[in-house]
Amino acid sequence: MSNVTVVDHPLIQHKLTIMRNKETSTAGFRRLLREIAHLLCYEVTRDLELEQATIETPIQEMQAPTLKGKKLVFASILRAGNGLLEGMLDLVPAARVAHIGIYRDHETLQPVEYYFKAPSSLDDRLIIVVDPMLATANSAIAAVDRLKRRGANNLRFLCLLAAPEGVEKFTAAHPDVPVFTAAIDDHLNEKGYIVPGLGDAGDRMYGTK
Repeated sequence: MSNVTVVDHPLIQHKLTIMRNKETSTAGFRRLLREIAHLLCYEVTRDLELEQATIETPIQEMQAPTLKGKKLVFASILRAGNGLLEGMLDLVPAARVAHIGIYRDHETLQPVEYYFKAPSSLDDRLIIVVDPMLATANSAIAAVDRLKRRGANNLRFLCLLAAPEGVEKFTAAHPDVPVFTAAIDDHLNEKGYIVPGLGDAGDRMYGTK
């Protein structure tokens, strides 16, 4: 677990508790996910490199810090990843966006890719892969595999909830990719859902079954 950061800020934990509640509405769930994305984004970008730029305030010229290097890439694993993506874009609106369409076959629990679109020149950008749930980790591993094949070499994975089995499998497959999450729950059930979890994040976001 040395490559895993659990972001245990009280506001995140409070909002996560409301999201777990099965009585929370679709609108409420979606709003809370966006709010938590803001808070998680602070942590996953905490060590971004800065450089000094010359600006003029209304008072005088000064040297002030600004982000260094090429723009970030947020890579959303569809469809649930968009719930985190929207909140992160609130904070970093200039970020580039990649979309990776992967669904989990409910019989085999294996990932099936149906869409991939990413910016060019991934090799010199920080890519933050987002998906609310790290359960079996099959989709997350497949998404990172796909990005690496496109040249990505500086990646981080951000999720809302993780299962111990998923964390272990993901970090074994991609030991070079740090994981950031709000909580690591107890275990996976026989259907590959996180327990106690919060159900299917995509269904709860969009009101589908």
